[in-house]
Amino acid sequence: MRTLTRRSVVGVLAAPFVFAQPKKAKKDPDVPYVPTTEAAVKAMLELADVKRTDVVYDLGCGDGRIVIAAARTFGARGVGIDINPVRIAEANENAKKAGVEGRVRFEENDLFEATFAEASVVTLFLLPQINLKLRPKLLQQLKPGTRVVSNTFDMGDWKPVKEFEVDGPDDEDTYLSRKLFLWIVPNKK
Repeated sequence: MRTLTRRSVVGVLAAPFVFAQPKKAKKDPDVPYVPTTEAAVKAMLELADVKRTDVVYDLGCGDGRIVIAAARTFGARGVGIDINPVRIAEANENAKKAGVEGRVRFEENDLFEATFAEASVVTLFLLPQINLKLRPKLLQQLKPGTRVVSNTFDMGDWKPVKEFEVDGPDDEDTYLSRKLFLWIVPNKK
């Protein structure tokens, strides 16, 4: 019969805690996690004129609220992409709670390595320099007519076809989730 030493008992007891730790992202996110307000989620989807036939991709999806709302409110399908595995787990749980897990999926991936060519709508809440870096990929991968909506930040000299101001309470975050931009991917030349 094998005797347990103090070290082996501690190892056995500690093992579940080691495995219960959340998985760390392969790379640090380029953008801090700041959730889009509910008012901005609604306005972004309305600005993009989301329909049941759309496939909405949210790049940097965080907790999944935009694609979940697109599925729940408009009947669209949705894909959220985020580099943070904790956010992906949270998004999957939120989709399950909302009853839309059959209409949405979440992918742990780097935005610059991901493929989003099937999107008919793309939503973003990134930083200006990330939008600019991502713009060539959007224009290359997306079909003409795809709608791109950004929360707060523009895309430099790519002029939006529409800008929209979201009403909301005045507080310290008034600059976030207030201004939205809509672009339509042009025909390829």
